[in-house]
Amino acid sequence: MSPTVVPPVGPRIRRARLERGWSLRALAREVGVSASLVSQIETGKSQPSVSTLYAITTALAIPLEGLFEAEEEPAPAASAAPAPVGPPGTVLQALATFAAAPARRIGPLTGPDQREVLELDSGVVWQRLGHVPGTEVDFLLVTYRPGGSSSSAGGLMRHPGTEYGYLTSGELVLTLGFEEHVLRPGDAVCFESTTPHRYRNDGPEPAVGVWFVAEHGSVP
Repeated sequence: MSPTVVPPVGPRIRRARLERGWSLRALAREVGVSASLVSQIETGKSQPSVSTLYAITTALAIPLEGLFEAEEEPAPAASAAPAPVGPPGTVLQALATFAAAPARRIGPLTGPDQREVLELDSGVVWQRLGHVPGTEVDFLLVTYRPGGSSSSAGGLMRHPGTEYGYLTSGELVLTLGFEEHVLRPGDAVCFESTTPHRYRNDGPEPAVGVWFVAEHGSVP
């Protein structure tokens, strides 16, 4: 698949924060990170992890996809430095690719050689299995490599929607709230994604499963 340019999400986070009348410290307190990290994210000096980005958009009550949608900006002056973007293979690159061209249909039949394959920086591989325009659904084949985790920093994530998963091979540890569950082949999970959660693979083999995450109001 062709690479997708990552829009400058930092200024959009800053704009949403200011619209709510929040200081850097107030947003940092809601997300559970330092004000310095929030500042670095807003200025493009640091990339958030998936869990931090979900936490920020949840705290600000903005859709994750909205950070990556194309919008018309005033043309920069000739001498202005280009806006920082995420390098290929990073979390922002992956999320921007999945949010790009929301009207594009993937399917109705998607073969193995037609999938969008994206590797995140925490040992996780997403393969997009399909997309119907007008729906807010992630339909994914997910692989957690040995040692892979949905949060490279070890924190829990939460985001809007309802999450369904079915593990086909390997073992996966799901931390859901204050409990841990070991998923083995044939096990399925479903829960509100606003519940703090994290997946990790402590085993020697890749853990592979099909995941379906629907925003509230979407029709599966």
